[in-house]
Amino acid sequence: MKEFKGRVINEGEGEFECVVSRQGVNTLATFQKSALKNAKRVIGSDQNNPDVYGKNLTGVALILPQTIGSTTGGLVIQTICQMGIAPAAMLFSEEIDSLAASGVLLAKIWENSKIIAIDKIGKEILESANTGDRVKISKDGTITLLSKDEL
Repeated sequence: MKEFKGRVINEGEGEFECVVSRQGVNTLATFQKSALKNAKRVIGSDQNNPDVYGKNLTGVALILPQTIGSTTGGLVIQTICQMGIAPAAMLFSEEIDSLAASGVLLAKIWENSKIIAIDKIGKEILESANTGDRVKISKDGTITLLSKDEL
């Protein structure tokens, strides 16, 4: 069990399964296909990111350095929140990028989305967490990593 602390962008709490991307997540390539299909959940569709490709991203804690790609990224995040198929949390090892920040904040304001967003956690979370682990998130930005072996 390891503990991390980050800066809270959108507060929330809960315990969630993790999907970990050790590279930037292209929001358009990852989320748009599921949104356009009006799917019931997001299955990562970015073939250039094997960490998320083919994985269920709905209701999980997505641990990533930052989002990358198109300037439509914020709108894509807001859209999947509106559809109710977004990750439960986005946990950024680095400072949240402006596109992801706009998406999670617009979703909070316009959609009353409960997506948790925490940044500046540090790269150690990317080195410690693995897809399938669980995290417990507190409102103050504390993240407790529970590895698969500890469950």
